Amino acid sequence: MVNVVTITAGGALGVCVGGVLLRQWLKGGRCYSEAQMDGKTVIITGCNTGIGKETAKDLAKRGARVIMACRNVEKAKEAQLDVIKESGSSNVVVKKLDLASMKSIREFVEELKKEEKSLDVLVNNAGVMMCPRWETEDGFEMQFGTNHLGHFLLTLLLLDLIKASAPSRIVNVSSLAHQFGKINFDDIMSKEKYSDMDAYGQSKLANVLFTRELATRLKGSGVTSYAVHPGGVDTDLARHRDSYPFYLRVLLPLMVPFIKTSEEGAQTNIYCSVDEKAGQETGLYYSDCAVKQAAKQGRDDEAARKLWDLSLKLVGLEE
Repeated sequence: MVNVVTITAGGALGVCVGGVLLRQWLKGGRCYSEAQMDGKTVIITGCNTGIGKETAKDLAKRGARVIMACRNVEKAKEAQLDVIKESGSSNVVVKKLDLASMKSIREFVEELKKEEKSLDVLVNNAGVMMCPRWETEDGFEMQFGTNHLGHFLLTLLLLDLIKASAPSRIVNVSSLAHQFGKINFDDIMSKEKYSDMDAYGQSKLANVLFTRELATRLKGSGVTSYAVHPGGVDTDLARHRDSYPFYLRVLLPLMVPFIKTSEEGAQTNIYCSVDEKAGQETGLYYSDCAVKQAAKQGRDDEAARKLWDLSLKLVGLEE
C-alpha cells in the first residue's frame, strides 16, 4: 500500500514538474538588451491592449517618446494611463489611426509630420484575425486590407521621416500562420472564395514579404526591417472566435494554460526594436528573440516584388 501511494505521489510530482518546465519553455525567449531610447520617437499601432500595450510600456520605460496609434481613442487613452503609470514616463501620447481607412492613415501621417521631427522605430503591430468576410472603408478584404495594406501605406508615407532618423527600424508583426499562407494574386480580396483562415494566412505572409522587399529597397539607408512572430499569446486578437470552426472553439480554452501572456508575447517586438545585434540585421523573420527561417513562400523575392507593385496600385501611390 505504501509503495502504491509512493508511486502515485511520485507520478503526480513528475507531472507537476513536467508541467512547470513545459510552461517555462513555452514562455519563449526574452529581450535582455539594456539599450536606452532617450530622445527617440516610436510609433506603435494597435497598442491599447495585448502585446502592443506591453511593447509601449517597455519602450517608454527605456525613455522613448511613444505614440500610441489606435482606432479606438477612448480605449487608447485608458491604456495610456497604464503605460504612463507602469513605465514612469509621461512622454506617451495617443493619436487616432484606423488602418482600415486610407483616409485615416493619410490624416494621421499629415498631422504627425507637423508635430514630429523624427521617427526612430515604427512597430506595425495592429491586426485582425480570422474575422467574417468584411470589407474596409476602401473595399479591401478586412484582413488583407488592415494587416497588410494599411501598414504598407502607413510605412511608405512615413518613410522619409524614418530615413531621416536613421539608424531606424520598422517592425512588422506577422505570425507563424504565414506558413500556411498563399498570396492569391488572382483573387487577392477573396471575392470568389473566402476562408477566414486562408485570408489570415495570406495577410501574415504579406507581412513577411513586405519586410523582405523593404530590406532590399532600403539597403544602405540605415533603415532595417523585421518580421515578427510573437507566439501563441492570450490576447483579444481572437475576438471573432464565435465564427471559428467547431474544433478550434473547443481547443482554444484548453490551450490557455500553455500560451504566452501579453508581456511574454511582446518580447520579440521589443528585441527587434532595441537589441544591438538585431540592429545589424534586416529583412529577416524572428521568433522568441532569434532569427528563424521563414516558410519557403516567405522567401520568394519575385512574389515580394509583385506584391509590392500591386500594393502600390491598391493604395494609390506612385513609385
